[in-house]
Amino acid sequence: MLNESPLTVEDRVALLVNGLSAEKDHRPVVKLFTPDGAATWLLTEADPDEPDRLFGLADLGLGCPELGYVDLNELIALRGRLGLPVERDRYFVADKTLSAYAEEARRAGRIIA
Repeated sequence: MLNESPLTVEDRVALLVNGLSAEKDHRPVVKLFTPDGAATWLLTEADPDEPDRLFGLADLGLGCPELGYVDLNELIALRGRLGLPVERDRYFVADKTLSAYAEEARRAGRIIA
């Protein structure tokens, strides 16, 4: 069975545009999560040279969210406890920049979005 990306074409374009931008504190483009786990990602940009290399805030449910890169193919292959794939939060709308989400997450020990 072929694994499908949780990102839309629009998400991919917005992530690449942010990756090419001189600005470095973007609002997250997309929120991904494990529906049967505790992991959440707020992604802001894609590396223009490696478009499957995404940057954002990752919270693996261990109490220490961090900024960094994640490989889209690893997210596509990831499964939670019940075998469910990573999903895109279709209702997420970023209301602040990634640094604001990161600061809030550091204080709370988890992403609050």
